Amino acid sequence: MALQLPPHERPTIGWREWLKLPDLGVEAIKVKVDTGARSSALHAFDLEEYVSPDGRAMVRFKVHPFQRDLATTVLCEAELVDRRHVRSSHGHATLRPVILTTLELAGQRRLIEVTLAARDAMGFRMLLGRQALRGQFLVDPGRSFVAGRRKIRRIRRKKKRKKRNP
Repeated sequence: MALQLPPHERPTIGWREWLKLPDLGVEAIKVKVDTGARSSALHAFDLEEYVSPDGRAMVRFKVHPFQRDLATTVLCEAELVDRRHVRSSHGHATLRPVILTTLELAGQRRLIEVTLAARDAMGFRMLLGRQALRGQFLVDPGRSFVAGRRKIRRIRRKKKRKKRNP
């Protein structure tokens, strides 16, 4: 368990934020910060469980990190640390794989547990639960993107300039 920061040293985050999951190769993903949810959940599909050459249980899966974008796909691999029954907000319990991964948010890096679930019908690709937040962040539910916005690379198109006749 990570050491808790004193309250005056905890960065403030909003109800939705952009974060990184560097161990998984996810450079940016928009998350809903949900203090009502105990665990964190990541949208994952094409899950494949296997055993590594050194005997560890592993899971390989794909992530669409951006909402409404099915073209951008990140292939991820992580050690499978557990399987847990998780009850959704609709009351349905499912057995989900659990991984450990590093979270980068508001200048903080910490190891968190994440369940893998099909969240394609949900508004956010990731839900950040209170276990990941506890002792590290203060949540202001009236604000968004306090930790910063995603850096969007825009392709600049060169405009044809008309030559002026003197």
